[in-house]
Amino acid sequence: MKKTGSLKISRQRPEENEDFFNRVYRVTGMIPFGRVTSYGAIARYLGSGQSARTVGWALNASHCQPWFVPAHRVVNRKGQLTGKHHFGNSSTMQQLLENEGLIVDDDRIVNFREKFWDPSTEFK
Repeated sequence: MKKTGSLKISRQRPEENEDFFNRVYRVTGMIPFGRVTSYGAIARYLGSGQSARTVGWALNASHCQPWFVPAHRVVNRKGQLTGKHHFGNSSTMQQLLENEGLIVDDDRIVNFREKFWDPSTEFK
């Protein structure tokens, strides 16, 4: 269990009765440094495969949480930084990803397949 501020973040699978946004935050918190996943992969892992857009809405609101949610590690299914406008300015998301070793060109992760992290295969 990782302690961030005064809140402990568990790396265990989110509970079924937990609020959907909080479940999204928990899964997002499990994405390893230097890796990325997609909105759809998180939705499928949470058993809500058609809810990729709702995952995006949750991540757009993640800055209101009392703990850090690495929302910059979630991109669309093609590796595009579609949520970049929700990070203060349009280059912050790219900078955060590049600081983790990802290669970004024209708002797209160049090594997306290599760096893709799928929670469904990580936590069977």
